[in-house]
Amino acid sequence: MATVGHEREKRIMGWAIALHGGAGDIPKDLPPELREPREASLRYCLQIGVDAIKAQKSPLDVVELVVRELENNPYFNAGRGSVLTSNGTVEMEACIMDGNTKNCGAVSGLTTVVNAISLARLVMEKTPHIYLAFEGAEAFAREQGVETTDSSHFITPRNIERLKQAKEANKVQVDYNTRPIPKDDKTPAPSGDSQLGTVGCVSVDSFGHLAAATSTGGLVNKMVGRIGDTPIIGAGTYANKLCAVSATGQGEAIIRATVARDVAALMEYKGLSLKEAADYVIEESAPKGTTGLIGVSATGEVTMPFNTTGMFRACATEDGHTELAIW
Repeated sequence: MATVGHEREKRIMGWAIALHGGAGDIPKDLPPELREPREASLRYCLQIGVDAIKAQKSPLDVVELVVRELENNPYFNAGRGSVLTSNGTVEMEACIMDGNTKNCGAVSGLTTVVNAISLARLVMEKTPHIYLAFEGAEAFAREQGVETTDSSHFITPRNIERLKQAKEANKVQVDYNTRPIPKDDKTPAPSGDSQLGTVGCVSVDSFGHLAAATSTGGLVNKMVGRIGDTPIIGAGTYANKLCAVSATGQGEAIIRATVARDVAALMEYKGLSLKEAADYVIEESAPKGTTGLIGVSATGEVTMPFNTTGMFRACATEDGHTELAIW
C-alpha cells in the first residue's frame, strides 16, 4: 500500500525544475549591471526548461538543454564565462546524471569544447566509462564531432582582469567571493568583478523520473589540473530515484562533505523529506559560507538552500509556483 500511495503522490505533485548560477559571498549592493543580466538569464533558462518539460522532453534532455544555455552565457562561470587557471588557460568540467538508472557521465580539463555538459552526456551514453579528462576527453570530443572552438573563445577580458588581481594578491578565488580564499597573510585581493558562478539544473517529470547536471570553469587562479566537486558523482552532482541534486560553492568543501549524495542518503536511509535532508547537509555538514544546492524529489518537491551570503537560483513547479532569487 505504501508504494501505491507513493506513486499517487508523484502524480499529484507533478513536474518540477530548479537551476542555479552559483553561490558565494554575493554582496547585497551588487550593482544592477552585474545583477540584472544574470537574473534575466536565469529567467530565460527557466522558461526554456519549463517549455521542454511541457513538450514531454525527458528530465535528462531538460537539464542538458538548460545547462547548455547557461554555459553559453558569459556572465556565469561555465563554458564561455569560465574563469582562468594560474597559467591563464581554461579547464572546464561538467557532469550529468540520470536518476532512474544512475547512469552518469563527467568530464574535466576541457579547453576547446563549447558545451562541456553535452560531452559529459556522450561519455555516459557512448563509452563504458563515467569520467574522461584532459587530452582523452578532448580526443573523444573530436571523435564524436561535438562543437569545439579555439580556446581564446572562452577567455574574456573580465576574466583576464580577475586572474591578474588574484595573482597580484597570491589568492585563489571562488565563485562570487569578493574576499578570496587566503593562501598567506598578505592583505586581501582587490574585489574587482568576481561575480561569476557555477551553473546547474535539476528536473523531475510527472512520472517521478529525475536528472541533474552541473558545469563550471572552477576557481580563479586554480592550479593547472585541479578538479573540483562539479564532475565528482556524489559531491557536486547526484541523482537517484528519490532526488536530483546540483551543488555549488567551494569545491573542496563540497567534496569533503559529499554534499549531493548525503542529501540522497538521508532520504534513503533516514526517511527524511528532500527539504529536511538538504537543510541538514547545508546547516550541519557543509562548512558555513561554502555551499549551496538545488534539489528536486521524485514527488515534485523543490528546495534551494545555501549557507553562503547568496545564491543565484530559480525554480518552477507544475502547480504554478515560480521563484527567482539571490539572497
